[in-house]
Amino acid sequence: MTDFLLELRSEEIPARMQEKAREDLARLFAAELDKAGLKAAEVVSYATPRRLALILKGLPEQTAAVSEETKGPRVGAPPQALEGFLRKTGLTADQLVERDGVLFAVVDKPGRATAEVLAAAIPAVIRAFPWPKSMRWGADSLSTESLRWVRPLQGIVALFGSEVVPCEIAGVTSGAATVGHRFHHPGTITIGSADDYVEKLRACHVIVDGAERRNIIALGAKMAAQKAGLTLVEDEGLLYENAGLTEWPMPLLGRFDEAFLAVPPEVIQLTARVNQKYFVCRDAAGKLANAFVCVANIDAADGGEKIVAGNQKVLAARLSDARFFYETDLKVPLAAQAGKLEKIVFHEKLGTVADKVERVAKLARWLVESGVIQSSPERGGGPSASADGGRGLPQAASSAEPPLHHQPAAGGPPPRAGEDLADLAERAARLAKADLVTGMVGEFPELQGLMGGYYAAAQGEDPAVAAAIRDHYKPVGQGDDVPTDPVTVAVALADKLDTLFAFFDINELPTGSKDPFALRRAALASIRLILDNGLALVTDAPITHWLGQEDAGAELSNEDVARRKLLTTVLDFFLDRLTVQLRERGVRHDIVEASRRWNARDDGRLDRVTARALALQAFVGTEDGANLLAGYKRAANILKKEEWEAGAVNPAPEPAEAALAAALDAAEPKATAAIEAEQFEDAMAALAILRAPIDAFFDQVTVNDADPVKRAARLGLLARMRDAVHKVADFAKIEG
Repeated sequence: MTDFLLELRSEEIPARMQEKAREDLARLFAAELDKAGLKAAEVVSYATPRRLALILKGLPEQTAAVSEETKGPRVGAPPQALEGFLRKTGLTADQLVERDGVLFAVVDKPGRATAEVLAAAIPAVIRAFPWPKSMRWGADSLSTESLRWVRPLQGIVALFGSEVVPCEIAGVTSGAATVGHRFHHPGTITIGSADDYVEKLRACHVIVDGAERRNIIALGAKMAAQKAGLTLVEDEGLLYENAGLTEWPMPLLGRFDEAFLAVPPEVIQLTARVNQKYFVCRDAAGKLANAFVCVANIDAADGGEKIVAGNQKVLAARLSDARFFYETDLKVPLAAQAGKLEKIVFHEKLGTVADKVERVAKLARWLVESGVIQSSPERGGGPSASADGGRGLPQAASSAEPPLHHQPAAGGPPPRAGEDLADLAERAARLAKADLVTGMVGEFPELQGLMGGYYAAAQGEDPAVAAAIRDHYKPVGQGDDVPTDPVTVAVALADKLDTLFAFFDINELPTGSKDPFALRRAALASIRLILDNGLALVTDAPITHWLGQEDAGAELSNEDVARRKLLTTVLDFFLDRLTVQLRERGVRHDIVEASRRWNARDDGRLDRVTARALALQAFVGTEDGANLLAGYKRAANILKKEEWEAGAVNPAPEPAEAALAAALDAAEPKATAAIEAEQFEDAMAALAILRAPIDAFFDQVTVNDADPVKRAARLGLLARMRDAVHKVADFAKIEG
């Protein structure tokens, strides 16, 4: 068995493309080998800024011999058919094989040299490579048939064992020569085989394994921070990016002027991260420190002093720009900034961002005035209870450290009266989008909302207003915190509901594969706001308010009637998203179906649907629940077959009938009271006492008795049992 090495060397490959390219190289080459019947014992691939490499271990010297069989005409077929088949296969009649009266051409093909297969596979893989972006170069680029590659291809190393696999593509010929580090070892290196590839390049200051480079950066950056008495803010995204920018990574600690710490820490972190690819650090108190870690691509003779000095100078310029934006934005009141939203189109059918703000402000006030959102001693009236105190910066999900945050305002006033709360909610909604026109958000769109919170606090707005502006986009994503402060909840929910209502109103609905306006995300975020804050919100009510159709006696135009479709379509959309969310929590689909939109009182109450589904899933998982379900289904099937709806007479019952009637007398009021109190677990427990009586009823009583009076009474008793169960949930939709 022999190993194969392929290196494709080019100008710098963007860091974001390297990992995918490494995987694509292995996948495409494996597919080419599979066509020839070859399979490597192990496939290893590497990526650096200047090269993609692949090592296939344990390949045979040649492919296995194969026997190809072609079906021909039947014995006794016309001579013309036989002659045509012989011409096609190149065989003579005596070389054909007969089986069951049919002639076959069987051709044994010897194995091919593996080197030949590899030589053909290299150009095929290169030409088929799925780069997200690629380019042509040189004189040949005038032709559309010329090679496309991510950056100009400069060299190919192709070795099967110690022998060069000859191939040529776009004027680049394969060989055994490559180059080392651009500065430390720019000269030519001759590779002997796959065995010495990694170590020869390491000796020339190139670490080909991306995972190894990431480990070097992670450990080196952490140690550099610790040496300075600081803690590194870990960032996996930055780890991959810096590993994709360096072949010989050297983490170095630098400093910036403490005066820049007057700028919000999120701005500093984002400036360092996005513009310069730097890690930031915390001090012993957990606050942002005036330090950063950059990653050099050389082992400098002076220990990196000049590199650090240069990076400090560049970062200082970036931070000066950020401070300029921040200070300039602070000079303009948010209310004045909000006036500029009239010039920004939200959607051609929905008007400007200012129009959206107006709708959101009215809806936020209504959510408070209608009693859906109320102040509470537990929540207080101040900033959101989220622990981090801000939206933070986007980071990789596996980042071990949370982003840095600065509290725009501390503390908060005591619980407020409803009218005051409504004023604050409306005020926050009218200012929530104002930072979209600021210089800072123009430079860093990721900071929208967060910067508005800083500006509001600095300009003397109520702390609850500042917190609501800061957090009104929350929750963003499944792992994000859900706001709990009443003002923030009002604005956040109103913003998301308006987005849903508006786009549904103009029939811009998501499809199976497309959701350009992120309506599913808005619905899921709304559901979390409603459920996590225990909001008793009937979905129809805010829609009716949003449509301006709250006057029940008003005569509706045809257009108004058509727009009322929102009452059904939005609720169905919410319930579908709720079903998905509950399924992720382990609740079965049929249990949700049995719990959703069950009666007029519950219509649109997502909290009740959720509580009912959770209680129902727990109940049917018990022995009592499973047996009651079986008894219910048996009763429902009998009633359906008999087309019996209601109406029972009361003759002297059998003991089993009396027992079931007594159990119903006890269970029905308890279940009804529990449902009224929204205690669904208690309602299920009340039904559980029906399990034994219904079992005994079916064991001891003949429902379809010859006596029509007895038959009617027994069917009526089953109908009563069915209806009692139906008050809790639609057991007919439960599987099993």
